[in-house]
Amino acid sequence: MAKELEIEEQIVAQGDLVRQLKGDASASEDMRKEAIEKLLRLKLTYKEITGKDYAAPGGRKQKDKKPAPEKKQEKKQDVKPDGKKQTKLGIEVSKDENYSEWYSQVITKAEMIEYYDVSGCYVLRPWSYAIWESIQAWFDGGIKKLGVKNCYFPMFVSNAALEREKTHIADFAPEVAWVTRAGSSELAEPIAIRPTSETVMYPSYKKWVQSHRDLPIKLNQWCNVVVSHTAFANPDDAIQEVFQILDLYAGVYTDLLAIPVVKGRKSEKEKFAGGDFTTTVEAYVPCNGRGIQGATSHHLGQNFSKMFDISFEDPTTGGKMYAWQNSWGLSTRTIGAMVMIHADDSGLVLPPRVASIQAIVLPVGITAQTTDEQRKQLIDTADQLAKTLVNADVRAEADLRDNYSPGWKFNHWELKGVPIRLEVGPKDMAANQVTAVLRYNGKKLAIKQNELVNEIKRLLEMIHVEMYNKVLAARDAHMKTCYDFEEFKQLLDEKFILLSPFCGEIACEDEIKKASTREDADAGAAQMGAKTLCIPLEQIYRCILEFSDLLTYWWLACDIDFLKSVDEHELLIEKIYERTVADTEGVEQEDTGDAVVEHICSNSWAPGVQELAVELFLFFEIIGAFLV
Repeated sequence: MAKELEIEEQIVAQGDLVRQLKGDASASEDMRKEAIEKLLRLKLTYKEITGKDYAAPGGRKQKDKKPAPEKKQEKKQDVKPDGKKQTKLGIEVSKDENYSEWYSQVITKAEMIEYYDVSGCYVLRPWSYAIWESIQAWFDGGIKKLGVKNCYFPMFVSNAALEREKTHIADFAPEVAWVTRAGSSELAEPIAIRPTSETVMYPSYKKWVQSHRDLPIKLNQWCNVVVSHTAFANPDDAIQEVFQILDLYAGVYTDLLAIPVVKGRKSEKEKFAGGDFTTTVEAYVPCNGRGIQGATSHHLGQNFSKMFDISFEDPTTGGKMYAWQNSWGLSTRTIGAMVMIHADDSGLVLPPRVASIQAIVLPVGITAQTTDEQRKQLIDTADQLAKTLVNADVRAEADLRDNYSPGWKFNHWELKGVPIRLEVGPKDMAANQVTAVLRYNGKKLAIKQNELVNEIKRLLEMIHVEMYNKVLAARDAHMKTCYDFEEFKQLLDEKFILLSPFCGEIACEDEIKKASTREDADAGAAQMGAKTLCIPLEQIYRCILEFSDLLTYWWLACDIDFLKSVDEHELLIEKIYERTVADTEGVEQEDTGDAVVEHICSNSWAPGVQELAVELFLFFEIIGAFLV
């Protein structure tokens, strides 16, 4: 569907160009011919994708070859599972049946985005941008408390600057867009649209940093490439900031978007290229059982400061010292995660704290028999209730349009995900109340008009908490610690997040992905193996010590060959295993971990064994999280 819309927009734009060239006497015949050929190619592509010829908007459409009785029968079948009639206004596919098409329809029909005629680009419409503004305001307030200041750098970067970052930029090379012409003239030197911000910002950092007193530099910019770059005089301050930002990321998801996240550290394979380490917040999408990266914060160490010569004089030794740097940023990915996790088959379900309209007020019950006076009274009451809420800092509006029926409005605001719908009808007015309908669960309740403000505020907070708890319960029900690789693969197919021992080696990570990829996946289905999301900061340190067959887990951790080679102790692993099992016989399960640690550290171990046993114990503190 998304591709179809994109091609349609390209055809419309190209058609406009053809008409313009035909009416332009200065345009050459070759230009017209080339434009027409491109238009024909686009129409051919459209037919290949959709199986039908392109019909221009407002033009004659192809006749439906199906007989009239069949069309009527189709309409009768065109209903939702809940019995409601399906209209083009609503979502036409199920989230469970066709996830990608469902997502595309939600974000377009709820008026969040508009596709653009440049591939990979889209328009953020006011409904989604208001959400982004809420996130920006919250996060901006948080980083300013840390001393971060906003700025703006150009979007273009020279080829010379890119060359300095050659190794790092190699991963982005296929995605770099180049500008080679200005009007009809060739540029003396092509300029690139920055793939990342290091090459744009760091030459200025080099100029600004002359002494340790010039540090730290903490700059953020809000733009299409959302990124912050900071520089410090010592590594401790830099690393501290990485985790401060990680906490702010988690707050965006939990406090604004009602989404629980796991804070963790990326594996060596998944970390930011050129950085020392990367931290992340990861969320769970219940519908497809996959994880989604919420935001990342990178400690760059001195890698880029050496590359761009961001240095200062060491105040102690007088020698040259390179700055320690971080990069981090938040993007509109947050909105996508919110849609994936909360939206349903009726459309968006907005968390109240980011909804631009928290409550929509509708006058209902207006019929042909309603007098003008009654109609005016209903409309005035709805308008006044909305104003009362606005004056109490609730984001509310009244939908007083008379060219749409109440039923149409119900579907419209349900599709757009407004948390609370307030209905005011003749019976409500007689009882001095309003009827509230909650979007996230469909429940209805009556609220006295004199209690409206307090009750709406209470409901908005309750909705946030219950939306969060619903997602948390779904995630926790699909999170499991696993040590057996066959069970590991089975649980992946059952949409589980898995906590499993992991040695951290890139080769091992590749092998896990390969070994867990389904060879018998259905046609058209993604054949994805396990992917490392993160190494959670909150570790389950004792997990493997609750089991007796420790050797199994050492093998799973892929490091037994290395361990066996240490000091040529060929039977060392077996000795540790046998001694551990013997010493923990009869110990209560919850005490097994302490018992093993005690015996590892006791003086009764053979010389040389104790040290390696302690290393083994520490080794198994690295628990990685895997998800398809």
